[in-house]
Amino acid sequence: MSDEATNPNPDRARFRAVRDEFVTQWGTLGGAWGINRTMAQIHALLMVSTEALSTDEIMDELQISRGNAHGNIRDLIGWGLIRSVVKKGERKEFFEAEKDVWKIFCTVVRERKRREIRPAIGLLRDCIDRTEGLDDSEAVAFTKQAKSLCEFVEMADSVLSKVSKSEQSKILPWLLKWMS
Repeated sequence: MSDEATNPNPDRARFRAVRDEFVTQWGTLGGAWGINRTMAQIHALLMVSTEALSTDEIMDELQISRGNAHGNIRDLIGWGLIRSVVKKGERKEFFEAEKDVWKIFCTVVRERKRREIRPAIGLLRDCIDRTEGLDDSEAVAFTKQAKSLCEFVEMADSVLSKVSKSEQSKILPWLLKWMS
């Protein structure tokens, strides 16, 4: 029997309840951001863990299958949000999350640009190319709207590129000044 089971610490129990709620809610938020719930929960768990966790520990904490854990861990590694670490004397693979919030933000921005913004720009440009010069009034209105959307998305892409390449110490004061 574990020491925790025989000698319950009320602060530890309270902390674990708050941590578990955070992990659950981060998973819910992940769905709103286009990331699957389990992937977001694994990321949250590793983000707030003080030590690297094994796949078995992740599975146990989140009550998920090995296949679900492996697939989502690989996706998180692919995004650059977590990394595999080796513990001396251990055969198991362990994982830890990036803890620097600015780096996490920049990583997510780069992935979202690659997966969502650039394909949107490609779609808009293709639509513009295929409808520009058509004489139909609906086609003219469509092309005009597509150009406006494309210009906006390209501007957002440019801003996100600059922000994600900047150091926090340089961009944050500028953003705060600009927003006030």
